[in-house]
Amino acid sequence: MSTQHPDNATPSPFADEAGVIRGDGEVQEAADIFALGCNEQMWDSEGKEADNQVVRKLLTGYPDFFTSQRRLGRDVILTLRVPNPFIERDMRKSMVEALQSIPSAWDMAHNFYGDGDDDTAPIQEVILPFTTSAEELALVEAYYRHVIVGQEAHTLLGDRLVKDWVGEFYPKQVRVIPLIEDLEHLFYCDKIVEEYLHGRDLPAQRVFLARSDPALNYGIVGAELILKVGLSRLYDLEQRLGIPLYPIIGAGSVPFRGHLTPVNIDRALKEYPSGHTFTVQSAFKYDYDKDTVRQGIAQLRAHERGEPVPIDQERARAIIDKTTAEYQSQVRRLIGVITAASRHVPKRRERKLHVGLFGYGRSLDSVGDEVTLPRAIGFAASMYSIGVPPELLGLTALDQDDLAFVREVYPSLDDDLRAALRFTNERHVKELLGDDYLALVGKFADEIDRVHEGLTSAIRAGMDTHTHVDISHYVGEAGQLRRFLG
Repeated sequence: MSTQHPDNATPSPFADEAGVIRGDGEVQEAADIFALGCNEQMWDSEGKEADNQVVRKLLTGYPDFFTSQRRLGRDVILTLRVPNPFIERDMRKSMVEALQSIPSAWDMAHNFYGDGDDDTAPIQEVILPFTTSAEELALVEAYYRHVIVGQEAHTLLGDRLVKDWVGEFYPKQVRVIPLIEDLEHLFYCDKIVEEYLHGRDLPAQRVFLARSDPALNYGIVGAELILKVGLSRLYDLEQRLGIPLYPIIGAGSVPFRGHLTPVNIDRALKEYPSGHTFTVQSAFKYDYDKDTVRQGIAQLRAHERGEPVPIDQERARAIIDKTTAEYQSQVRRLIGVITAASRHVPKRRERKLHVGLFGYGRSLDSVGDEVTLPRAIGFAASMYSIGVPPELLGLTALDQDDLAFVREVYPSLDDDLRAALRFTNERHVKELLGDDYLALVGKFADEIDRVHEGLTSAIRAGMDTHTHVDISHYVGEAGQLRRFLG
């Protein structure tokens, strides 16, 4: 699944002169990634402006491709991500607008191909972020069925029905994918899914498990263990119900956000063998050459699901709580420098303010303080730009027994840390985090990229002295060395 996460350091070929993908650039991106082998494009109405005419623009802009190479709705599909009205209250009507665009997309595809049914609709599913209950999913499905499609039976004037005037509304239903993002609901994601499936005759259900926001809120160890528990519980539910449950793993290129790159596919398949769909984010697409990207996508598509990594859930929860407390404590201490650095992170897409667990200013550990952070990508980019990889935060809470357990259920831990800590500025780690964290760099890092270190020194010096140096240029250059922004 190609997504629009703006984690690329190298500007997209579809970006404007400022390196930002806007409007029709995202339509071009979708056609390009379909040609490279992806069979699904997330079309995001959550957190950004979305072009609801995307199907029309794809089919009229690339008619030969969508006729002779890929049929939209059968070989490749668009999947909408819509705002959650319970959480993103200022964007509630954007969900309505997105759902209203689905029948128009069906009409466009039907006119283009001359046929079509619910199984070949260009948009068949929607993703609901911040899912915390089965009711939220049911409401989206019911709204589409009763309001969007149901309006066709409304009487306008006399006995004239809406469908007599503007035609019937297809597809008649859409499937709703929960995107589960916080600790409590990821840990017990099976309960949400089981309640939603109760009484529904569905052949299968996809479940989107976040990896970025859990890292932002709980640190790398917490995020990995939470995801492993969620995958394990979904697998157990699948075996019990006899209904296929297809996990979507929302991983980015940076180790902090899942370490999924076109040259590191084996890592994802080893860590998440029961995953069915993996996100191909912007750094995956634009910080590597096209042949490498194509090969990475092909390897993902060739993956056959297996059983998840076994995990002791009680032991995992104890470690999550320990590392999260330390991680969040360090984040509070660093909030000033993170905020300052984030101002210099280059924009890659038009985004609205993200509403996450930190972004809401929710209380952390019952302290009652309010902490507002950038989005996960901006956070990771800010930390790397000052030479303090966010993967470090929280690790000092692990004792030897904890570390042994984590390595057993997260076998890529050492490799992930080695890859991340290559971009450390040891002086900045000592100054900002202290000797215990500096010792971790010595323990897990094989080598330090000294060119990257020099750039992070220049970035921090520019921030501290408030000079007119183009800090954003250095941030982008450092990102290109890493092959991800954040």
